[in-house]
Amino acid sequence: MIRDDSSMDRPVSGSTAKTRRRLIWGGVALLLLALVALFLPSWRRWADSETSIDISRVRIAAITRGDLVRDVSVDGRIVAAFHPTVFAQTDGIARLGVSAGQVIERGQVLGQVESPELESRTRQERSNLISLQADLDRQRILAEQSRARYRQSIGLLEVELGAARRAMDRAERTRQEGLLNAVEYEKAQDDVKVAELKLEVSGQQADFESKSLDLELQNRESQVERQRLLVEELERQVDALTIRSPVSGLVSRLLIEDHDAVAPGQGLVTVVDLTALEIEIQVPESFADEIIIGTEAVVTYEGETFSGNVTSISPEVEGSRVRGRVAFDTAPPSGLKQNQRVQAKLLLDTRVDVLKAPRGPFLEDGGGRQAYAIEDGIAVLRPIQVGAISLAEVEIVSGLDLGEQLIISDTARFEGAKKVLLRR
Repeated sequence: MIRDDSSMDRPVSGSTAKTRRRLIWGGVALLLLALVALFLPSWRRWADSETSIDISRVRIAAITRGDLVRDVSVDGRIVAAFHPTVFAQTDGIARLGVSAGQVIERGQVLGQVESPELESRTRQERSNLISLQADLDRQRILAEQSRARYRQSIGLLEVELGAARRAMDRAERTRQEGLLNAVEYEKAQDDVKVAELKLEVSGQQADFESKSLDLELQNRESQVERQRLLVEELERQVDALTIRSPVSGLVSRLLIEDHDAVAPGQGLVTVVDLTALEIEIQVPESFADEIIIGTEAVVTYEGETFSGNVTSISPEVEGSRVRGRVAFDTAPPSGLKQNQRVQAKLLLDTRVDVLKAPRGPFLEDGGGRQAYAIEDGIAVLRPIQVGAISLAEVEIVSGLDLGEQLIISDTARFEGAKKVLLRR
């Protein structure tokens, strides 16, 4: 049984109480120092910052190193590089056998132009050709007959000359024997000269006649050839009355109505070659000077990319844009249609192994001369220098190093503050 608490209580000296109080105050001081050490950096950042913003409201990207492809995005539409128009060759009535949008093959008949006058003239000229050919054949027969007569005449004269020479030889022997007088001997000599002269003149006449016959034959042959060419031209025109497609593709437009009267040179049907499609592009005026024939292009169609190159660029500006043409390097993708819209990129330049950052509104906000880099949770405004700019990336020439982070979103809300605290 405990009667009182005298046995448990004991006196405490004043020095021990003071020591305990010191320990308590020392612990409090250490706790305060720890809190100061913990919150001092944040306080300093807050004190140094001119404004603050929630970090979730900005986009941050890191500076990387690699190749930068400078390109420009353009809108385009599919056009046919080859879309010929079939014209009428002569007067007549046109009968069409196709409709717009119809798929056709090369050489397929599209219609017919009826021209009775042309067909009648062709038959007449063909008949004239047959007549001239017959005259030429008859002239050849007459020429051969004439040459045969001259050959016969010359042969007879050669025989006469031979007989005269033999008679001359006999007269020479007889005179030497003293059995022939001078008059008969001289007559034999004259007969030889007369026969030689007749043969020479007959040969010359035969030669002249042969040349004359050759000229006549050449004239007749020229007439036949001229008539033959005329007939061939008329036959070509008659054949051209049948309207055929020059390419495989489809009918783009009918320029006339069925059974219309047409004149020479009048357009009838326009066809489109679907195997020779190109892209008509609209290039912003600011990029026009950098685009030349041969500039590489990448065309996007149904999620796939196809390579091509610029084949033409207009020197004229229309509505702050310049027209151009892009051709596929390989066969165009199947399914393309005339006037279909597609997207294309023109590859202007490639920078190898450069510092770069994603492109964003910061580029326009800072004019490409300044940007906000992240330093220990604070966005610090720095002077920078940019180089080539593509659709997705921008080259960093100076002001930022590899691995550093910068704000690529809109920085206009910072209102030009030198330092901005990024709250988390």
